[in-house]
Amino acid sequence: MSNNGADLTFGYISCFVAILLFGSNFVPLKKFDTGDGMFLQWVLCAAIWLVALVVNLILRCPKFWPFAMLGGCIWATGNIAVVPIIKTIGLGLGILIWGSFNALTGWASSRFGWFGLDAEEVSNPLLNYVGAGLSVVSAFIFLFIKSEIPNNTCSMDTTPLITEHVINTTQDPCSWVDKLSTVHHRIVGCSLAVISGVLYGSTFVPIIYIKDHSKRNDSIYAGASQYDLDYVFAHFSGIFLTSTVYFLAYCIAMKNSPKLYPEAVLPGFLSGVLWAIATCCWFIANHSLSAVVSFPIITAGPGFIAAMWGVFMFKEIKGLQNYLLMILAFCIILTGALCTAFSKI
Repeated sequence: MSNNGADLTFGYISCFVAILLFGSNFVPLKKFDTGDGMFLQWVLCAAIWLVALVVNLILRCPKFWPFAMLGGCIWATGNIAVVPIIKTIGLGLGILIWGSFNALTGWASSRFGWFGLDAEEVSNPLLNYVGAGLSVVSAFIFLFIKSEIPNNTCSMDTTPLITEHVINTTQDPCSWVDKLSTVHHRIVGCSLAVISGVLYGSTFVPIIYIKDHSKRNDSIYAGASQYDLDYVFAHFSGIFLTSTVYFLAYCIAMKNSPKLYPEAVLPGFLSGVLWAIATCCWFIANHSLSAVVSFPIITAGPGFIAAMWGVFMFKEIKGLQNYLLMILAFCIILTGALCTAFSKI
């Protein structure tokens, strides 16, 4: 097999692994109470940074570019909304919505050269635009899929972990998410999923910016590595730094009495490891296939995996109408992903 063929094979295998892990990385958390998510996001990001440290040592510590940390800061900002999203609209629907806006934002920034990036040229612009348009259509269809999430998640019958294992038992065990009405659950959940999707879609911008400007002799990034995985440590360091800042701000806001959930530590750590491995695979796919191919594929697939978890494991999505809408939405986003990918080939 030629080197090019081997790169393609390795790239598509990386895409498959990333899709599987991105669609499953929050599954370990579903059976544990995570409160408002602030403590959990810090545990998850600590695990992510440890994986990055191992990868950095394996790569023999490539040059650290501080600007690449900005992408991690952007991702961590979107990540603080994950727990409220899952608690309001469910795992499957949440990933479907933020995945769609993730794909659209990532595609647009590369295609049109937003944020100082070099505009990505494609062989078939019409096919490329059709693919992006289908991603938008699928996002609106996802909004009509109704997920069944318990309204009173702070009762003894549904989540005894809150009253039995919360360290600070003098405070109200319910988080602000648990106190929302059914209507507000859906509005808040969908809105946060859209915002998170836009932030997630922007997370690779600083790295792509460095790579694009490394080819210019007058740039401070001249000579920077073209291998995406060399930026993982800086990217993940930005994630951990930002999550720590948010958690400290949360502790201050809670007057040094944050709500901690010990039962969620190990599941949260496992979730972070799964996410970090998936993201490393995404970096490898970007290098082997180019972002214009890997991005639409990897952002489209996890929604289907998460939806399957939501249907068969957690019973969040029920009813023939919801099933049909979910199948239709997935077919549309898959078609859009393929159109976007083949527009480059």
